Amino acid sequence: MSVDLSTRYLGLPLKHPIVASASPLTGSIDSLRRLQDAGVAAVVLPSLFEEQIEHEEMATHNLMMYGAELSPEAHGFFPEMQNYPTGPDRYLKLIQEAKHALSVPVIASLNGHTPGGWTNIARQFQDAGADAIELNVYFLAASVDDTSAEVEQRYVDLVASVTQQVGIPVAVKVAPYFSAMANMAARLHQAGAAGLVLFNRFLQPDITLDELEVAPHLVLSTSDELRLALRWIAILRGRVGASLAATGGAHTPEDVLKLLLAGADCVMLASSLLTRGPGHVEALVRGVQDWLSDREYSSVAQMKGSLSQQACPDPDAFERANYMRALQSYTSEFV
Repeated sequence: MSVDLSTRYLGLPLKHPIVASASPLTGSIDSLRRLQDAGVAAVVLPSLFEEQIEHEEMATHNLMMYGAELSPEAHGFFPEMQNYPTGPDRYLKLIQEAKHALSVPVIASLNGHTPGGWTNIARQFQDAGADAIELNVYFLAASVDDTSAEVEQRYVDLVASVTQQVGIPVAVKVAPYFSAMANMAARLHQAGAAGLVLFNRFLQPDITLDELEVAPHLVLSTSDELRLALRWIAILRGRVGASLAATGGAHTPEDVLKLLLAGADCVMLASSLLTRGPGHVEALVRGVQDWLSDREYSSVAQMKGSLSQQACPDPDAFERANYMRALQSYTSEFV
């Protein structure tokens, strides 16, 4: 049975839902070609950090020295900046070359820290030919003076300022830590976001007990992390008009299928491609196609969102009922 795997994300037509997320694999033309040859439906380039453009090594150095004077162990909290590539030209060239070399959509990713930086660089991304922009918003409200309302408004204002300056679709990659995630998703869409990428993974540093230093290393995702995006995509599907992309925890065809059933428009991969290579895309696509064919689905569109909470009259009560059910049904040999 022939199955139509096509979907749409940010208004862009995709041949299937599997997208290469921002990672070292999307940072060069050679690796981008390998990803396209392996079958990805679109690519998200690595994030360009505004600090890379501004050469703020001196300010960062002063901040590091100030922290070290207060406590030598605090020095490890601050990353060294000199190893980061600098300037927008190389990134803009990557966009241009990617658009020339690839036939799949190319999404540029930006991580800014000033209002003018977000908007100016976004315009340059558009001028370089990007099909869409992903705003990789990484703001950890560590100050006790920042209120939740102020943090939320900062996100909304950011999205509004960027979307008013560019004509291509803009997605927002957000973390799951808002107190009212569903309302925040709706506000971001109202501010102009064409899509939401759920979820961003904040850095979670470790501490080395021997050296007494902070170890700010990244840990790749596993399928166990899938459920957070699964829950919120199922809640938001049909209630927010933005495209929904899932990221974090998709490693198997089963993972991809669960996210599609919850209502994801596409599934973004980074960790699974970094550990298994670009060729893993083919296995994922084949697994999704076989599952749909075996169950006589004619298309991804037919099954997408069929297990979302779109038809649930009271999502709050549904979540609470499932929480109680899970706790009461758990068994252990020690109980």
